[in-house]
Amino acid sequence: MKASNQMSDDNSLTSGGNPGSGAGAAVQEALPKVAEPPKYAVLLHNDDYTTMEFVVEVLTTDFSKPSEEAMALMLKVHEVGKAVAGIYSFDIAETKVAIVTEKARKAGFPLKLTLEKM
Repeated sequence: MKASNQMSDDNSLTSGGNPGSGAGAAVQEALPKVAEPPKYAVLLHNDDYTTMEFVVEVLTTDFSKPSEEAMALMLKVHEVGKAVAGIYSFDIAETKVAIVTEKARKAGFPLKLTLEKM
């Protein structure tokens, strides 16, 4: 007889149980926490051929940077040698690199973008 009571208790937990009983909360607490996926920085690298205007255009159109921030990042790339254009999940970062690299090649620029795990 005790086993059937346990079974009905289990069913109330899985079906949500009584809204005020807190049974659903006990089930929620027992679930394992899922870790955040790793993030990747998309880096722009300096070269002697890609124009500053093209880099600013890429930063504003493909990385959604405001004009002032795009200009500051472009100058950082020019002066330091590289700068972070954005931080994304792997799939998005990889896609950004592919799209911008293709755009640069079509425009005749050797702009280099890389990924760096955060």
